[in-house]
Amino acid sequence: MRFSHSRFQCRALNINEDLGQVKYVFSDKTGTLTENKMEFRCASIGGVDYKSDKTLLLADRGVYSVIGDQYWRPKLSVKTDPELLRLLRNGRDTKEGRLACNFFLALSVCNTIVPLVVDTPDPVQKLIDYQGESPDEQALVYAAAAYGFVLVERTSGHVVVDVLGDRQRFDILGLHEFDSDRKRMSVIVGFPDKTVKIFVKGADSSMFEVIEKTLNIHLMHETTLQLQAYSSLGLRTLVIGMREMNRSEFEEWHSSYEHASTALFGRGSLLKAVAASIESNLNILGATGIEDKLQQGVPEAIDSLRQAGIKVWVLTGDKQETAISIGYSCKLLTSDMSKIIINSNSKESCKKSLEDALARTAKQSLMPPPEGSAVSGFDVAKTPVALIIDGKSLLDILETELEGELFKVATSCDVVLCCRVAPLQKAGVVALIKKRTDDMTLAIGDGANDVSMIQMADVGIGISGQEGRQAVMASDFAMGQFRFLVPLLLVHGHWNYQRMAYMILYNFYRNSVFVFVLFWYVLFTAFSLTTAITEWSSVLYSVIYTALPTIVVGILDKDLSRKTLLKYPELYSSGQNEERYNLKLFILTMMDSVWQSLAIFFIPYLAYRHSTVAGSSIGDLWTLAVVIMVNIHLGMDVLDGIGSLMQPFGAALLQHSFASLS
Repeated sequence: MRFSHSRFQCRALNINEDLGQVKYVFSDKTGTLTENKMEFRCASIGGVDYKSDKTLLLADRGVYSVIGDQYWRPKLSVKTDPELLRLLRNGRDTKEGRLACNFFLALSVCNTIVPLVVDTPDPVQKLIDYQGESPDEQALVYAAAAYGFVLVERTSGHVVVDVLGDRQRFDILGLHEFDSDRKRMSVIVGFPDKTVKIFVKGADSSMFEVIEKTLNIHLMHETTLQLQAYSSLGLRTLVIGMREMNRSEFEEWHSSYEHASTALFGRGSLLKAVAASIESNLNILGATGIEDKLQQGVPEAIDSLRQAGIKVWVLTGDKQETAISIGYSCKLLTSDMSKIIINSNSKESCKKSLEDALARTAKQSLMPPPEGSAVSGFDVAKTPVALIIDGKSLLDILETELEGELFKVATSCDVVLCCRVAPLQKAGVVALIKKRTDDMTLAIGDGANDVSMIQMADVGIGISGQEGRQAVMASDFAMGQFRFLVPLLLVHGHWNYQRMAYMILYNFYRNSVFVFVLFWYVLFTAFSLTTAITEWSSVLYSVIYTALPTIVVGILDKDLSRKTLLKYPELYSSGQNEERYNLKLFILTMMDSVWQSLAIFFIPYLAYRHSTVAGSSIGDLWTLAVVIMVNIHLGMDVLDGIGSLMQPFGAALLQHSFASLS
């Protein structure tokens, strides 16, 4: 299980058997199901859609920045739209050209990217490597550079951007970083002509709340249509906006910003309040579409998990259309599924939607097979159902008494897809299942936004991705890609559960047999103080006589091969249904230990009752018989079918040995 230099890590040793009992898998999307390698694909600027279908590469177009006697160019190539390039180069004085310039300037400065200069074999040429925590920001900055807006320098107080060959310095007067509540970030920029502007980018649901609607009605309508088109293609979308700030407004903001930045208590909430006050009445510049390709093997992995009886829920911060498109790509959603979509604006509408969903799921679960069908039974005719719910509806539900209704609907569905959810909402969904069922839950993610979900689940999996190691550090297991979850659960999870379940029962058995033999001896000696088994035998029985076989089997036993477990995912259900360790098996094991202890005690006792053999010698025979019997029992269990045939011969062999000694 190694990928991209990310070795599998087991960070928790006390829950290995839980891997064989997982019923629910809660997964992030970006970086978990997808590669988290963002590629700029298209942009909507001023309501006009620009795509990269008929494009040339950046490297072929020779876009670079001249620094002294050196040529600096971005490290990665990005496809561009020739029409948009012509507009930027030849139509900058037009309204559309100015809008496009502001759009790409926003992409260049509204981020936390740091440009690093990398040497090349040619001393005249240098490469600019854009480094940052967010792959989205990296993709947008590379895209801006491809269109002639090259970010060449960033400090805490300013940035330098090569704007179509003209180097310009912009002062960074303030930066409000992205957070999961606002779902946007903003930067206040001082221009060389002393004007001050605010650039904002974020999710469409968040940005449209702060756009000046009276001046942008037509533009918002066109942008919304293009955003829906981008999302239906599975692209990640962001909306870009800006406005100019007057002097008094800037001074008022600056005073509040300085106060919030230097506050000793509640700094985060104060900065959020300042950001909310300034991020308003924006003019929309456009939107971006970024492609995040699906990881290798994800559709096959989800199909295997589903065959194993594991329900996969995807919790993502992306918009609904994007999440649905990715859901179809990874085979989480299928064409034969009936979809229940809950996008409500109030608690009352949420309640109504849940009631309708409950009625719908109940009706479909009881749907009889078509007339004339050879199928009998309603379950076979059940239509698979997918629940798709957005973050706002989820927030309204989790904060009210509607949790129970959501639980009933969600657990009756085959797939659950939660869109536009915040990190705490992800944890809330996991907690909903943990609180109302005893089923084992597993959460898998790759970023800081997934930490709360990973820590809430019974088993946490961290993906070693491009968003830091927060998820890995908070997890129980770490791996390189989502597809490795299949062998981890279906193979190693099954083996660990089977070993642990058997070892628990076997240890009860081997110790009970020994104790019951002593118990029968005490009964036959009328509770006297005499002992037939030495103290050393009592001490060494578990430590030496039966320890090594137990350890070997506990570590190496494999009831089924890896190939078989992967070929037949349905075998995983033995752990989910607790088939290997339950009350029935425990009672049978104790009954087994009772009759075997009776045989071990009475065969030597009856054989030697009229002889002159000392009691201690019979005690040694009892000890030897117990050791032989429990180890034969272990061997027969390991050999399974062969062992069940050999068990009567083993007992007969012991009886013949004792008879010959008499």
